[in-house]
Amino acid sequence: MNTTHFYSDERTFWHSTGVQALFMPVGDWVEPPAGSYGADTPGSKRRIVNLIRASGLDQVVSVRSAEPASRDDLLRVHPAKYLDDFKALSDENGGELGLFAPFSKGGFEIASLSTGLAIAALEAVTTGEADNAYALCRPAGHHCLAEEPMGFCLFANIPIAIEAMKARHGVERVAVVDWDVHHGNGTQAIYYERGDVLTISLHQDRCFPPGYSGFEDRGADAGEGANLNIPLPAGSGHECYLYAMEKLVLPALDAQKPDLIVVASGLDANAVDPLARQLLYGESYRAMTGLMMEAADRLCGGKLAIVHEGGYAEAYVPFCGQAIVEALSGSEPLVEDPETEFFGAQQPGDRALAFQKDWVDDLAGQL
Repeated sequence: MNTTHFYSDERTFWHSTGVQALFMPVGDWVEPPAGSYGADTPGSKRRIVNLIRASGLDQVVSVRSAEPASRDDLLRVHPAKYLDDFKALSDENGGELGLFAPFSKGGFEIASLSTGLAIAALEAVTTGEADNAYALCRPAGHHCLAEEPMGFCLFANIPIAIEAMKARHGVERVAVVDWDVHHGNGTQAIYYERGDVLTISLHQDRCFPPGYSGFEDRGADAGEGANLNIPLPAGSGHECYLYAMEKLVLPALDAQKPDLIVVASGLDANAVDPLARQLLYGESYRAMTGLMMEAADRLCGGKLAIVHEGGYAEAYVPFCGQAIVEALSGSEPLVEDPETEFFGAQQPGDRALAFQKDWVDDLAGQL
C-alpha cells in the first residue's frame, strides 16, 4: 500500500458563480444554494469526498486540508495588479474579471485555499511525506492566465504550486500531464517560453477554448519543444486515450526525465459529461493513473501529485475520482461502478478505433 494524501476542504465547495441565497447575499458564512451555480457546481467534487468516506477509502488514505496560498506564493505567477483587482472585487460583492469565470463575495479567499491544497499536495510528494497525493481543488486552475481568469479558473493552481516547490526545495524539472477534456491553455501560456516545465495536454479537438487544436504549438525560445498538445477527436474512448498515452505522453516524459510529475486531472472526458463528447469511464482513469505511477516510479522516485480540474457530471464524476485515488493508494476497488459494463459496451467500434489510432499515429509522425 502507498502512503497517499487526499487534500480537500469544505470551504472550496462554497465557491459560487451566483449572488444570493434566497434574500441573503452569498458570501462570508452564507453557504450558496444549489441554484446559484452555472455549469461549475460543487456537487461532483463534494460527491467524490462523500464516496471516499462512504466506501471506507478514507481509512486507506490520509484525508487532509491545507493552508491558503500566501501572497508570496501567488506573486510567483500572478502580477500584483491582478491579485489586487481580484481581492477588491471579491471584497465588494464578487463579479467577473475574465472570460467565463464569475465569482461571489469571498471568492479570492476560496480560490487561495484551493491553490493551497495543490501546494500541499506537491509539498508532501516533493519532501517524501507521501508517496503520492491528490488535491481536490475548486475552483480549478488550468485555464487561468497570469493576468486574467478564464473558464471557471481563478488562480493557476498547478503553476503556483510548481513555483513554490522550486523556491522552497530547488525542484528543477517538472512535467505536467493534463488529461482534462479541455485544453490546458493557462498552464501552457505560463510555461510556453521555459524549458524546465514540460506541459502536455490531451484534450478534445477544438472544444475549449473554442476552435483550438494546438498540436503545432510546441513552445518558444527556451521552451521550444517543451509543450505538447494532443488534440483527440470527439468520440475518443478508453483505448484511444491509453494509446495516446503510450505513443506520445510516456516518450515525452522519458525524454525530459522530470524530478516531479503533476497531473491536471479533469474528469470531464467521461462519457456523460455535459461539456464534452468523449467516452472515458472509471476504469479509464484507473488505467491512466497506473501509467503515470509507473512513469513516476521509473523517472522520479515515484513523485506524483494529481490536482483536480474539471468534471461536471455529478452522478458519475465521483466514480472516476474514486478509481484514481484507489489506484494511487494501491487499494482494491471498494465500490461497484454502476456504469462500467454499459460504458464499456459503448466504446468506439473497430473502424472508429482504427481512425482514432491513425489520428494519434499521424500526430506522432509529425514530431
